[in-house]
Amino acid sequence: MARLTADNVVVAKEIIARYTRPKSALIPLLHLAQEQDGYVADDAMEHLAELVGVTPAEVLGTCSFYEMFKREPVGTYVVNVCTNISCQLLGGEELLHHAEERLGIRAGSTTADGRFTLEDVECIAACTEAPCLQVNYRYFHRITTDEFDALV
Repeated sequence: MARLTADNVVVAKEIIARYTRPKSALIPLLHLAQEQDGYVADDAMEHLAELVGVTPAEVLGTCSFYEMFKREPVGTYVVNVCTNISCQLLGGEELLHHAEERLGIRAGSTTADGRFTLEDVECIAACTEAPCLQVNYRYFHRITTDEFDALV
């Protein structure tokens, strides 16, 4: 199912009504579509475009700009390991390699059971707490490989 469900269309219209310009509702609507299906499908973007009166390309432009929106199915747990400069200097790359070994997948992949998606990400704005990672956008600071194993 890629277009919004009937119930979510009702929610979408309530969201759109909060804004003076329907296009301004696009980010919350993308969240709604992703919550429904676990990612934002092409059909969902076309449906959102119809609802707010823009082209599907404009919806894609917004969706693809933000890292939080996924364009394909992801695991139940999305693990984002920061490898930007602060985290890199304090072990972020090693943490990512450990996570790849522990989960048995490369960054950018999902485990066969669909539980974990591992991503190598740029700065997640926790530079003073490096190395850090996020699981479903929840922060974990100064993570060691042993702490990663316990977390998983």
